[in-house]
Amino acid sequence: MKILITTDWYKPVINGVVTSVINLKSELEKAGHEVRVLTLSPDGRQHFQDDIYYLKSFRVKIYPQARATYNFHSKYLPEILQWQPDIIHSQCEWVSFYFAKYLALKLNIPIVHTYHTIYEDYTHYILRSKRLSKSIVLFGSNRAINATDYVIAPTNKARDLLLSYGINNPIFTVPTGIDLNKYKPRISEERRQELLAACGISPDKTVLVSIGRLALEKNVDELLDNMKILIQSHPEMVLLIVGGGPYEDALRELVVHMNLEDHVIFTGMVSPQVVPEYFQLGKLFVCASQSEAQGLTYIEALASGIPLLCKYDPCLENVLTEGKNGFYFDNSQEFIHKLLLTLEDPRRYRMLCHNAERVAESYSKEAFGRRVLKVYETAIRMFPGHHLLPIRLIPALRRHA
Repeated sequence: MKILITTDWYKPVINGVVTSVINLKSELEKAGHEVRVLTLSPDGRQHFQDDIYYLKSFRVKIYPQARATYNFHSKYLPEILQWQPDIIHSQCEWVSFYFAKYLALKLNIPIVHTYHTIYEDYTHYILRSKRLSKSIVLFGSNRAINATDYVIAPTNKARDLLLSYGINNPIFTVPTGIDLNKYKPRISEERRQELLAACGISPDKTVLVSIGRLALEKNVDELLDNMKILIQSHPEMVLLIVGGGPYEDALRELVVHMNLEDHVIFTGMVSPQVVPEYFQLGKLFVCASQSEAQGLTYIEALASGIPLLCKYDPCLENVLTEGKNGFYFDNSQEFIHKLLLTLEDPRRYRMLCHNAERVAESYSKEAFGRRVLKVYETAIRMFPGHHLLPIRLIPALRRHA
C-alpha cells in the first residue's frame, strides 16, 4: 500500500503530532508499506529528503513554531500524483489539509484524518475574544473533518467531542502508541545522581516530575499552588519541570513570586534522547492539564515505571486506574493526601510502579500501527466518494503572494 501522510508539524518540532507521525511511519514501513510525508519546511526552503516533501513556508505568529504557505502550486504535487498513493492520512485540519483534499480529489482516493488537538483549549493564541476564537477554530476544523472519509480519535474523550460538534463521518478510537523500548531501560543510581546534581537537586530530596510543553492550557499553575501548600509540612519535596514553551517565562516569574525557587526546578528544553532518563528522576509523574486529546507523556511516564498523580480528565480513561497505577486529584487537599498515600507505603509504591509498566504495554507503537492499518483497509474497501470542500482560501493567498 502507498500511503501519503500530510501534517503541518514534523521534525525538528517536538509535540504529540510529530511523535505520532514518526511512530506511524516507522510501523507502516516495517509492515512493508511505502510511506511518504508532506509537510511545511521548518526553514522555509522547499526540498525532498528521506521520503519527506518539505513545502516552502513562512512563520506565522499565531503559535510558537507555527508555519503556513502560499505555495499551492508546488512542483511536488505532480510528483505525488504520479506516485499515486492509495490513501491519504491527514494529521492537521489547517494548511496541509488543503493539499490532502486536493490530492485526494485528483486521485479519487479516501482521506483518513486524525484529530489530535482540542482547539477550544487553544483559543487564547488566536484572538482576545475567546468566544469569537472558538467559533473560528470550530468552524474551520469541523468543515475540514467533515470533508474526510474516516476519522481517528486517540481517545473516547476526543471521539465524544467530535460527535458533539456534529461530525458525521465514521470515527474510530485508536490510541496513539509510543516506542516503549525507549523507556524500558533503567538508569543507574550513579546516572540518576548525576542528573539530579546537574539540576541542583540534593540526594535527600523527593522529586515529583512534570514533563511536557509549558503553555497556559497545561495548567502548571495549579501544580505550583499545590507545591506551595505541600512544602509547609514536607519541605523535602521538589517539583522538577522538564520542557519549554510559550508560558515558561511566566511560570519562572511565578515561582519567584511564590518563593518556591528551592522547591520548583526548571530544566528548559532537553534533548528527546534523554527525556526517558528525566522521567526516572521522579517518584511520581504529576499533571494538572485537562486540555489533552490523549497526552502521550502519561504513557511515557507509565512505560518508565513511574505512577501517575493527575487531575481527572476523560482522556485518562483506561490509562490511569485509581489505586492501580496512580491516583487522581481534584484539589490541593487531594493532591497532598494521595501523594503521601503513594509514597509512605513502600509495598504499595512498588505495586503501583509494576502496574504502570503493565498498562503501558497496551500503548505500543506496534499495536498503534496495526490498528491504523485496519482503518486504512476499511476506508479503501468502503470508499463512498468525496464530500466537496470549497477551497476559497487558495486564490486569496495567491493574490497576496
